[in-house]
Parts: sequence; C-alpha cells; structure tokens
Amino acid sequence: MSRVGDDHGRRVADYPRSMPLILIGIGGFAGAISRYLVDGFVTDRTAGAFPWGTFVVNATGSFVLGLLFAMTTERAILPADIRGPVMIGFIGAYTTFSTYMLESWGLVESGSYGPAIANLVGSVLVGLVAVALGLAIGRAL
Repeated sequence: MSRVGDDHGRRVADYPRSMPLILIGIGGFAGAISRYLVDGFVTDRTAGAFPWGTFVVNATGSFVLGLLFAMTTERAILPADIRGPVMIGFIGAYTTFSTYMLESWGLVESGSYGPAIANLVGSVLVGLVAVALGLAIGRAL
C-alpha cells in the first residue's frame, strides 16, 4: 500500500527529492572542509589580532558565488543543477558570516576598536567588490 500523505495531511510528493538534498549535503561537507583549510592556511601565515582567515574566506566565497550566479542563472553556461550542491551547499558552508560577527565582537570586547571597524567595514566592501567581480567575469564568459 503506497502512502500519499504524511501525518499532517501533506502529500509525500510535496517534499524535495532526496538526491538534491544529498548533493547539497556533500557540497556543504566539502565547503566546510575547504573553509577550515583556507582559514587555517591564511591564519598560520598572518600574525596579529585581525581575523585574516575569515576575511579571505568571505572574500573568496563572495567572488565564487557571484561568478557561479552569473554563469548558471544569468548566462546558463553551467547547468542549473549545480546551484543547490555548489551555491547552497559548498558556498553556504564555506562562507563564514557568523564567525565574522563573533570575531568582530571579540575585537570590540578586547578594546580593539580599529581592527573591529576595519573587519566589519572591510569585509562588507571587499565582499561587495568580490561578488561584483565574480558577476562581471561570469557575465563576460
């Protein structure tokens, strides 16, 4: 006997298919590992209180997201099927907004107001420039 609904009256067919969810999860796994590696690589090579690892991760994630958006959504150069696994899964796990906020607050609490402002403003400006560059390159291809 096949089941056409769940306990809340919704149809089973209304739920996402499992394969896209699995692919988004795999993308998220890869993005989280990549974030860890890039952040660690940058942090190991930069000294001081400024969170360069998170800064670089957010800038590169913004660039790649802009590039992929242009190439999949606007230009249809890449298949739309990569949006979930790559843009939601990988980039969603790779970028670090919550860490960016926590590190910025840590700078404020420690009295490092200049670096806190530089991190907050710099990350936003660099992120906007990075996404704009990614979009421009993706649109030019």
